[in-house]
Amino acid sequence: MSKLEHPRPQGLLHNAAFSQVIAATGTRTIYTAGQVAIDEHGELVGGSDLALQTEQVMRNVGLALAAARTGFDDVVKITTYVVNYKPEHRAVIGQARAPFFAGRTPPASTLVGVSALAMPEWLVEIEAIAVVD
Repeated sequence: MSKLEHPRPQGLLHNAAFSQVIAATGTRTIYTAGQVAIDEHGELVGGSDLALQTEQVMRNVGLALAAARTGFDDVVKITTYVVNYKPEHRAVIGQARAPFFAGRTPPASTLVGVSALAMPEWLVEIEAIAVVD
């Protein structure tokens, strides 16, 4: 497991949902591709429900991390892309994502509203960066 420091910068908002900055020490950096709400057969999971799609996306991120012999504990940064983003989407995504980071300081996070993803039925895409020893 990498060594992660979560300094609290003076002058920046402290938000329990994400870290403003993380200093990571490790020997390997893992980058996942953007994951979407499909299963191993390419079938959409969650229909048009943003929360259900986000849960599947996070499960897929976990599978990608596991393939690199790591997990959510080593994630230092996630980027989330949301189609036709509205402010109320933030809470939906945050609640669906929270169990995957339970019991630890969450990673640095960026949330980006986009007009579309690669397929019209995809509502959310998440990519992660992890640092491990």
